Amino acid sequence: MSTSRVFVARLVGCSVFDPNGDRVGKVRDVLVVERTDASPRVVGMIAEVPGKRHVFLSIGRVTSIGSGQIITTGLLNLRRFEQRGGEIRVMAELLGRRVALSDGSGEAQIEDVAIEEVDIAEWEISQLFLRRPKTTASPFAKGPTDFAAWDEIKHNTHTGEAQSATQLVASFSDLLPADLANAMLELPEQRMMEVAEELSDDRLADVLEEMPENEQVDLLNKLDDDRAADVLDQMQPDDAADLIAHLTVERGETLLELMEPEEAEDVRFLLSYDSDTAGGLMTTEPIIVSADATVAEGLALIRRHELAPALGAAICVTLPPYEPPTGRLLGMVHFQRMLRYPPNERLGALIDQSLEPVRSSTTAAEVSRILASYDLVSVPVVDDNHRLLGVVTIDDVLDHLLPDDWRSTTDESASFDDTSTRPLTIVQQKAIRAGRTRRGTS
Repeated sequence: MSTSRVFVARLVGCSVFDPNGDRVGKVRDVLVVERTDASPRVVGMIAEVPGKRHVFLSIGRVTSIGSGQIITTGLLNLRRFEQRGGEIRVMAELLGRRVALSDGSGEAQIEDVAIEEVDIAEWEISQLFLRRPKTTASPFAKGPTDFAAWDEIKHNTHTGEAQSATQLVASFSDLLPADLANAMLELPEQRMMEVAEELSDDRLADVLEEMPENEQVDLLNKLDDDRAADVLDQMQPDDAADLIAHLTVERGETLLELMEPEEAEDVRFLLSYDSDTAGGLMTTEPIIVSADATVAEGLALIRRHELAPALGAAICVTLPPYEPPTGRLLGMVHFQRMLRYPPNERLGALIDQSLEPVRSSTTAAEVSRILASYDLVSVPVVDDNHRLLGVVTIDDVLDHLLPDDWRSTTDESASFDDTSTRPLTIVQQKAIRAGRTRRGTS
């Protein structure tokens, strides 16, 4: 091995390569099992491979750890990872745990874990990086740090006491919402909820939008009403409407009452349409301007970092008012067309006359055909008076057309190494011995 000791937090996100130098995945966590007479033994890593699938990488398959990368023998078992009894995820379950020092010097919180190679392909936890309670009342101060061996601490987490998820959330900070959603769904249920509680409302809203519907509903139902309403406020109206539609009528109405009135109004508006129509698919927050707005003003609106790319592809030009339902829709101006004209050019002169809007009752299938036939990213939706109600974007259509479980659908049969197995944990060994005793065998 190129490195004999490494901290787990630094491993997360590191690329995994085969002997030929081809990248096969990236590390998401390290898996250990406790021992009665020694520090916990590392059994492997949880790696994310293409398709967002998490698989088990046996530590015996790792030939090198160093320089921000992991080299393997090239043999990977691509069956989806499932945690066994007695196994502990370092990032998900150890970081943030409160412990007491055996020397009586007080309590501390685990902020990182060092693993060390003690023999060929044999790794164990060698040190814990601890954060002691802060000694001043300043909100900006942090407590002193310390190192300790595994046998120098006592785990004092009581049943039902939530462990801090702050460190785990920090390690997820660079993940895109879709990747964070997958990472959270791989966590034990209690730990997933701890992470959800640590996330800001807007970050959790982004994550919820990337989860399958069933998981969205399950997670939202575990939040208290006030937090759930705050998160729904941060979601795109169409996504919030889709989620509320899958709740019970009573819970949905409760959350709508708690939401910001303006956000709740948009959601109620969308809930009035059938889910398989343009009205049910559209979002009510496109960029809307007057015909007198200039190219410079339009590009400034598109540059907003919180704007979804599909919504930034074109600007809607209408008569007043400029909130859906607007005045009469005059047309749309695509951002590429704006780039070809000087900043002071009026957008009313650049409208695409060939693009016809769809009615709110237009079927999802017809909207899909229009987007595909004319290579569009979005299409405006109008009412019978030609007032703009919203736009349907290509991602709205894809979400509707793809199967409900598309986010988690992968080829489970693929496997490069069907012989890769994990050693039995102490819990499993005891269970086997207990089963043999009950059957009267040896």
